[in-house]
Amino acid sequence: MTQVDVRTIAWEMTEPFTISRGTTTHMQGVLVTLSDGGYRGRGESYGVSYAGESPESMVAQIEAVREQLESPITRFELLELLPSGGARCAVDFALWDLEAKRSGKPVRLLAGIESWKPLTTTFTIGMRTRSELQKTALRYANFEMLKIKVDATAPIETLRAVREVAPGPRFIVDPNQSWSMAQLRELAPVCKALGVVLLEQPVAVDADMALADYLCPIEIAADELICDLQDLPKARGKYDVINIKLDKAGGLTEGLRLARAASAEGFKLMAGCMAGSSLSMAPAFALGQLCQFVDLDGPLLQKKDWPHAIRYRAGCMSPPSPSLWG
Repeated sequence: MTQVDVRTIAWEMTEPFTISRGTTTHMQGVLVTLSDGGYRGRGESYGVSYAGESPESMVAQIEAVREQLESPITRFELLELLPSGGARCAVDFALWDLEAKRSGKPVRLLAGIESWKPLTTTFTIGMRTRSELQKTALRYANFEMLKIKVDATAPIETLRAVREVAPGPRFIVDPNQSWSMAQLRELAPVCKALGVVLLEQPVAVDADMALADYLCPIEIAADELICDLQDLPKARGKYDVINIKLDKAGGLTEGLRLARAASAEGFKLMAGCMAGSSLSMAPAFALGQLCQFVDLDGPLLQKKDWPHAIRYRAGCMSPPSPSLWG
């Protein structure tokens, strides 16, 4: 019998983090621990707040299936037990960790990944005043890539302010659905000239059919549009890149399925996150082995982290320690 422990957790951000939807000061999620007497597996998730998920709702979802989880259950059976989202994600991560410890095989082998390759993540700069924007950009100017959050108000001024103090990095721009198609057509050429290599979900998902008739000079990534594998058809003919966030997909099991299917259809891949600690970045590191873009900077945005945390050096991530996860 598997023992199930589920609790809420919160990590304080290094500073308030602002995007077009609002501001966050703490990352709040759930921690799941599965124990079988001899081994323990852990998983952490933050859910999808814009889809109405909260730590309390995720705990309630997990408690509702506690009996099945204690039976125990496999990762593949979990796909049928819980829907995509944070609750399933936390349990799935814990099942991977538990399976690795029981078998003595690292997660990368269980996932069919022969060896870890180095990953270099972006650093995400939230919306802020010009002086604070440049202060942060200067601090992370040695990263290969910066991700810049904008809205529909003065995005080019924002990019130019960052470029003044960070001449080297390539840019990803994330408007979080706040641009209109008219703005996208107007701004994309200027963005390209400023070194932007990816636009992440620039227009609202309910207005993105217009992308099918638009040849953008910059690759466009689907983010809010895609949760799991069943959503993939929505991106066809409109997007170049699929941003896979394991909190949305409902765990690494589904995330890998989505990644391999999307890659087979010719999409490029991005490993994204909802922020969070090294415990939630560790499974995403496995996903990142399949991706062309990596945005796994969550621990850099918060004040504290777990012991045996993932190490970052100028954006280069160390593989997760087995003492942490997997």
